[in-house]
Amino acid sequence: MNKINEILNLLNLLDEHYPHDGKCFLNYNEDWQLLIATILSAQCTDARVNLVTEQLFKKYHSIESFASVNISELESDIKSTGFYHNKAKNIILCAQRLLEVYGGKMPSDIEELTSLAGVGRKTANVIRGHIFSIPSIVVDTHVKRVSYRLGLTNTIDPEKAEFQLMEILPKESWIKYNQQVISHGREICTAKRAGCEECFLKEICEKKIENST
Repeated sequence: MNKINEILNLLNLLDEHYPHDGKCFLNYNEDWQLLIATILSAQCTDARVNLVTEQLFKKYHSIESFASVNISELESDIKSTGFYHNKAKNIILCAQRLLEVYGGKMPSDIEELTSLAGVGRKTANVIRGHIFSIPSIVVDTHVKRVSYRLGLTNTIDPEKAEFQLMEILPKESWIKYNQQVISHGREICTAKRAGCEECFLKEICEKKIENST
């Protein structure tokens, strides 16, 4: 799928079925809260993260609170999100660097964001898109899988897939595409079952149910 009209057809179908405006699936009020929530979302569902952060952000009211928290206590607070040892360590280091290097302000540059502990391109692009409204492609597990099945990418490497999608999708659609394809990957084109028989994209999809992986 590399023709302009096919891309536009795909985007129109996504708009029709997922007409939301690209609202983030993670709950937050402050910039730093989204950063912490996204770190917690690695290998964890957004729904679980939102349950955890509902209490977490009541307990810790500022980035300073996270910079000085006892790591064992933080581990206990976030344990249900999985990989809590590394996540707790990264959150503390991340908060400390934000304060020491950036005066507590969230940077928008992707190189500066990825210099923070626990922040890769996926997390950085979430911040850039939702905090700064900078067009960004976020390749999570759903975007990676659905984009590959659609034939928009030919790789399962997240960074390579990100750049392939950036080349073929209109920049103004990037943030919305992320959210729409995540919804599609959760509801229809799941990891366990590619629901081609019920999929509104089946006529343009390059992968059929018998060979979807």
